[in-house]
Amino acid sequence: MTNARSPAPALTLKEAALPALGAVVAFQLAYTFSACSFLIIVYLYCLFQLARLKTTRLAFYMGLAIGMAAYAPQSMFLWKIFGAAAIPLWLILAFWVALFLALARSCAARFGSVPATLLIPFLWTGLEYFRSELYYLRFSWLNAGYVFSDNLQWLPLKLFGVYGMGFLFMAVISLSALMQRKRQIAAQAALLTVLGVLANLPAGRNPSPASARDGVPVAGVQLEFPSEPQIIANLNHLIQKYPQAQLLVLSEYTVDGPVPETIKAWCRKNQRYLIIGGKDPAPDSQFYDTVFVIGPSGDILFRQAKSVPIQFFKDGLPAREQKLWESPWGKIGICICYDLSYTRVTDQLIRLGAQAIIVPSMDAADWGHQQHELHARVAPIRAAEYGVPVFRLASSGISQIVSSSGRVLATAPMPGEETMISEVLDLKSPGKLPLDRMIAPLSVWITGLTIGWLAIVSFQQKSVSRLQPNPT
Repeated sequence: MTNARSPAPALTLKEAALPALGAVVAFQLAYTFSACSFLIIVYLYCLFQLARLKTTRLAFYMGLAIGMAAYAPQSMFLWKIFGAAAIPLWLILAFWVALFLALARSCAARFGSVPATLLIPFLWTGLEYFRSELYYLRFSWLNAGYVFSDNLQWLPLKLFGVYGMGFLFMAVISLSALMQRKRQIAAQAALLTVLGVLANLPAGRNPSPASARDGVPVAGVQLEFPSEPQIIANLNHLIQKYPQAQLLVLSEYTVDGPVPETIKAWCRKNQRYLIIGGKDPAPDSQFYDTVFVIGPSGDILFRQAKSVPIQFFKDGLPAREQKLWESPWGKIGICICYDLSYTRVTDQLIRLGAQAIIVPSMDAADWGHQQHELHARVAPIRAAEYGVPVFRLASSGISQIVSSSGRVLATAPMPGEETMISEVLDLKSPGKLPLDRMIAPLSVWITGLTIGWLAIVSFQQKSVSRLQPNPT
């Protein structure tokens, strides 16, 4: 019987075609159909197998091709926004898949199959976390965890976190590869079957709605670049439709500057709290993309600037600090639009003791359904990770009020100009950080050290070969 720990034969380009195709198809199905979300593990398995390619260069180019074929169709909205400049952005996304395969292949060549197999979960998580959170072109969407945003009832997100799920899946794939061949096939088939069943379990009953005594009745209305009269008219309609709502929310960039006096006067007249997006002036004609909290007195009680302005847009200066709004109902963290996509931003709110997160967003209608649908994956994941409710109010949809378990309690569609949404935001205990907030940074360090070691060894070998005399 063949020992599973013996090195598997290297893949030729022809032999690699099937797992490469399998990776792309599995990724597309997982992100297109909720019922197929479990196929993300097939995508990861195929990438794991492709680490056996004959050369590191071949592994890199294969990864680049897979990354382009996987990511570009799922992010065609980048073409709508940037035109032909979307192509280098897709290549940058694909680069991280290419780097993963190149590193995994190099580790197998330098360290042997077993150490490389044990390193792979850390390499995958380190690169995924770095490309999502740690450099200028950070982009966290389309990772292995967000694919499960529609079926969270079985996922241990509160324990492992969104990056931890990718680590967990890749670790299971790696460990199963150390088994004998027959056991390996049986274990992997069982894993795929169990994941398929769990991902398609019927959703449980909706939780009983929280009463106003348990939290704060909130409401919001979707408005894209409205005029002041439109804002006032829609706020009047909002409290007519939801008279119990005490906290009203409007989107990022609802006003193109500081909050006008007419809106402050409206809050004073109607005795409501209002969260509204605008601009806070900064020196040298700059500004901060800011969310303001207006109280029933008409005064600004709190303001929070955007922590991570969008690259290539006139999106203001990054926030100088993050604080919580000490609301009458509890501690509320406020972040703006894509800030919710970055755990390094939202983690700070949880460390400060946030009991809920409110997210005014500006997603333009002409960016298309695909962009809105991908962005809408973030709020349920973040709520389930931390165990706190999230209210995301977008200018043109998709707005969501999400329970602390990640269940979407109310939603407003895209396109949805002047669509209203309301629910009770249940503020209980502060949220907690999942385990991957330690695992992911550790993986980055391990990946960096691995790259450094491989570079040193490669440099030493090249130096030795140059010093050796040529045979005559």
